[in-house]
Amino acid sequence: MTTMEANPVLWAENLDVYQKKTRVLSEVNFSISKGELVYLIGKTGAGKSSLLRTLYADIPVRSGRARVAGYDLATLSKKDIPYLRRKLGVVFQDFQLLTDRSVFDNLDFVLRATDWKNKTDIQRRIREVLEMVGMENKAYKMPYQLSGGEQQRLAIARALLNNPEVILADEPTGNLDPDTSEEIMRLLVRISQDCAVLVATHDFLMITKFPSHILVCEDGTVRHEQL
Repeated sequence: MTTMEANPVLWAENLDVYQKKTRVLSEVNFSISKGELVYLIGKTGAGKSSLLRTLYADIPVRSGRARVAGYDLATLSKKDIPYLRRKLGVVFQDFQLLTDRSVFDNLDFVLRATDWKNKTDIQRRIREVLEMVGMENKAYKMPYQLSGGEQQRLAIARALLNNPEVILADEPTGNLDPDTSEEIMRLLVRISQDCAVLVATHDFLMITKFPSHILVCEDGTVRHEQL
């Protein structure tokens, strides 16, 4: 990973990141291409989550440039945000599953919300993503019947539904034990062969086990490191 790749699917150039009216990061520069997994690290409050929220258009770009999956965030209109998010998969620390619906129905809900209409296609795609995350035998379990690792696998399956170009993972191993964390990181590394993956994490054990390029949020900006 260099500061600017030839054809990155995710990049920022002199990007300023705001939290409400406060600028939390200044002049952020990086790019990530398909086939790369990059870590985003930094102390609590350093701006990691604000940067991720900017990249999935939850926080608008006020200064500088950023482009995600072909969308220019600085000029992105509100009506185009749902289309950007179809090319993005977002994985949260707290899973954010629909607790009153089965594994299958959690995934079915997302596909129907993103304009999938054909029942056969929906069923096929749900089977595909569950197989990708090793959950093919859990389709009719409820979230409360799953372990923490299984819930995170379901969250990753949900992120994969629309064949995203980019996966943004915010502390994906934060609530998991070390063995389960390693399983989830192996899964994300495998997924990164087909898209760009940006992982915000405090889990230095996983970084040393699966070394890659690192973006460090510190002193109001982002610097580059390599393990």
